[in-house]
Amino acid sequence: MEFIKKNIEWVVFFLSIAIFTLLAIGVHLDKFQDFDAGIHEIISGISFPLVDGFWMVITNLASPAFILVFLVILLIIIRNKKYGILLFFNTVNIFLLNQMLKAIFSRPRPFELMLIEETGYSFPSGHTMLALAFYGFLIYVIWQINLSKKAKKFLTVLLVIIILLIGLSRIYLGVHYPSDILGGFMASLAYLIVFIKLVKKYDARSDKDEKSI
Repeated sequence: MEFIKKNIEWVVFFLSIAIFTLLAIGVHLDKFQDFDAGIHEIISGISFPLVDGFWMVITNLASPAFILVFLVILLIIIRNKKYGILLFFNTVNIFLLNQMLKAIFSRPRPFELMLIEETGYSFPSGHTMLALAFYGFLIYVIWQINLSKKAKKFLTVLLVIIILLIGLSRIYLGVHYPSDILGGFMASLAYLIVFIKLVKKYDARSDKDEKSI
């Protein structure tokens, strides 16, 4: 138990890889038809006035155009430009990883369910991967900068909710199967753990070099 606590990040990493692998095999063998249909029916059944507009706003929070504009704003306002540059490379990395995975699995989208037009392959969800990698790393940055603990906790909860809602929006709008969303979360989580590990290692080495000067 003590070993797990000390290595919780790697435990989550390998668990994410294992779940993604199972999902990928299931998608390849077309084993998720009932699961995908059931989850989509539940989420698409959530109806209230302006619901389509709500999910459109949420899904656009992970659109490449919005992320690009948000990224430019962050590059301007963040005092420590290192984090701004890391956010940029993080975004590029996750985009390329998603495109590679989509090309490998080549799963068609659920065109019969779509409420909006989307192109490209379906597994894993690009919006979901981008949301978790971008906003997830933003959470890491928030905990590194000078903010009150209450503000950090509030922003963390807010961003986690946004990440989850973006995943749900892709199902509601019928542009992804639920298994695409789970696959996107797992792939992005595994990537983000490695990326943050590398950032921490770089920071530790930089601090050591500065002290030795």
